[in-house]
Amino acid sequence: MKNLLISALLILSASAAFAGNITIKGSDTMVRLGQRWAEEYMKIHKDVTLQVSGGGSGTGIAALINGGTDICQASRDMKLQEYANAESKGIKIHKVAVALDGIAVFVNEANPIKELSLEQLRGIYTGSITNWKEVGGPSHIIIVYGRENSSGTYAYFKEYVLKNEDYADATQTLPGTAAVVNAVGQDKFGIGYGGLAWSKGVKALAVKKDEKTPGVEPSMETVINATYPISRELYWFFNGAPSGELKDFLNWALSADGQKIAEETDYVPLPKEKAESSTIK
Repeated sequence: MKNLLISALLILSASAAFAGNITIKGSDTMVRLGQRWAEEYMKIHKDVTLQVSGGGSGTGIAALINGGTDICQASRDMKLQEYANAESKGIKIHKVAVALDGIAVFVNEANPIKELSLEQLRGIYTGSITNWKEVGGPSHIIIVYGRENSSGTYAYFKEYVLKNEDYADATQTLPGTAAVVNAVGQDKFGIGYGGLAWSKGVKALAVKKDEKTPGVEPSMETVINATYPISRELYWFFNGAPSGELKDFLNWALSADGQKIAEETDYVPLPKEKAESSTIK
């Protein structure tokens, strides 16, 4: 897991003679997916080298705008100011959804809580709910873990769960979903959130849209059918419509083979129609 932290740069080697060197940077949620796509693509395109690194969606977007990466992986859309910054530098952003994801809410496996509503999650992360007994759990302070503010997951969770309220000061921000999962896995009273693909060694809670509806567990099926309340698209951003090797790599990732790899890596594949419509002709 350590090699997936933002401080690590994954360099996947290929043949010494290569036609292109493609850099991929951004979302920590998507590092594992980018890694697997790069590994498999280079097996069949031995003249291409792919370099994959994390750092957060905001870091990847900044790198794309500043010419520091060919592909930005992001678990959120760009902000209006980011689009404006790109335009001011003559960059025409090309955005493509490459997979789907659900943001799972993690607790320690020893925690008896099985589900929370969006309202309860908002209370926990804004600080109005501070003890597990307030949501049906044991009498103990809730230890809240979250992501750093360069993270697309941080931004998405703030917008759609917190309704743009500020995170509580007690929230412990960590560099990457792997670190959040590790912390919650060792903390009986901890809670965290992150991409569905990372829910190993912790318990992913069912989430209720409101108090009147049943809790829905995060899974590929519930993300695809949009019944899980915290679902999103995962993006690749380019400087202009991709051509050459970038185009070939994108089209492969959107192909049935590429989307199968996404599913095997515990991400959620795009609906076939959406993947086909995003392919560059």
